[in-house]
Amino acid sequence: MSNTRHLKAVRKLAALIREEADAHFSLRLWDGSLEPLGKAPIPGLALKIATPGVLPSLLRRPTLDRLIRHYAHGRIDVESGSMIDLAEPLALDRDYRRRFKKINRRRALGALAPLLIAKGDNPDVSRDFGSDSEGAGRGDGDNKRFIQFHYDVGNDFYKLFLDPEMQYSCAHFPSWDATLEEAQVFKLDMICRKLRLKPGERMLDIGCGWGGLLCHAVQNYGVHGHGVTLSEEQLAFAREKVERLGIADRVTLQLIDYRETAGTFDKISSVGMYEHIGLDNIPEYFKTARRLLADDGLFLNHAISRGAKRKKTKFSSRPEQRALQKYIFPGGELDDIGHTVSEMEIAGFEVHDIEALRPHYRKTTRTWCERLYARREEAEALVGPETYRIWAAYLAGCSFAFQRGSARLYQTLAGKSPKGAPPVPPTRFDIYGGDKT
Repeated sequence: MSNTRHLKAVRKLAALIREEADAHFSLRLWDGSLEPLGKAPIPGLALKIATPGVLPSLLRRPTLDRLIRHYAHGRIDVESGSMIDLAEPLALDRDYRRRFKKINRRRALGALAPLLIAKGDNPDVSRDFGSDSEGAGRGDGDNKRFIQFHYDVGNDFYKLFLDPEMQYSCAHFPSWDATLEEAQVFKLDMICRKLRLKPGERMLDIGCGWGGLLCHAVQNYGVHGHGVTLSEEQLAFAREKVERLGIADRVTLQLIDYRETAGTFDKISSVGMYEHIGLDNIPEYFKTARRLLADDGLFLNHAISRGAKRKKTKFSSRPEQRALQKYIFPGGELDDIGHTVSEMEIAGFEVHDIEALRPHYRKTTRTWCERLYARREEAEALVGPETYRIWAAYLAGCSFAFQRGSARLYQTLAGKSPKGAPPVPPTRFDIYGGDKT
């Protein structure tokens, strides 16, 4: 099929979208021409189709995985904006979605007919974890492989969009006009307050990341901190930070699986770790946390969650979830908060408090995405265009998921099963009233 017929077919479809859906962006075709998809699209904002074979490839096999691969290799891109700019109105505006759904299917198929028989581009393999990304049959050494695939992409890459404390988890905004930096420090302090940290206590941070929470707790609350991680890149950063801050005598760090951790700790935090362990390993996870916790101690679990389902299905049952496991978080699965609480109680915990932070993670991931887009050239120089595009798409997708509510975030505070008075005050005033004592 000639290039002219390709272009004619796409322009016919563009005219149909413009007439019936009135989209807010344009279409940049491989010959450089611009086709508006609405009557007054945002100037410059365009979905770029870089090669004539992309559309035939997607039309014959319209899967999310194939779309991701074409995007990762630059055959599809966004001009003068981000994926958030392109997709947010469609994701959040019901009337907008209805207009797209009302497009006459017969006319659309008629426009696309020449493309259905055209030669399509091969969706080359992208940076992915491999066939065992869902974590089925997870062995003892798999957790380290899963973690390192995601986090060892490089500290310099994460510095491009994270705050100076290198917090790669939901910020807690004291007000919606607060900066990300302010919100992440506020989050660290709120965790310390919820744990009611006291000078001299021993604190364990499971999955300690780049060490931000431990350093904050040691410097501001006088505890002795111990952190465990499976990421060599994060461990190296955390150790350098501890030395630089002059607190190496009060912080220890290990490259070790959390299940192999020994000792007893007055307070335990786990921030962004729960999502990595896999649903089948939840009982062992809580059993381990309880084993490590002092009898009068407190345990805070900070985790992404999904809504409860009538029918219990594996996390990887949906295309977007399988894509997340394959390209971003191999072995990761989301629990629902009801099941999380049940498993905590089965393990011997008493739950004292649960706080929902979903809107905070929507704002956090959106800010990360915008920051990464703003430093695209630096990101591509560090990790290559393919990895950059996958991360940008992932952060945009996360922002939409938290906006829609298909993903949630909860902080759950618990202690060991009751044997008298619980190790928390009678009210939450010590957390929100401004008194650290």
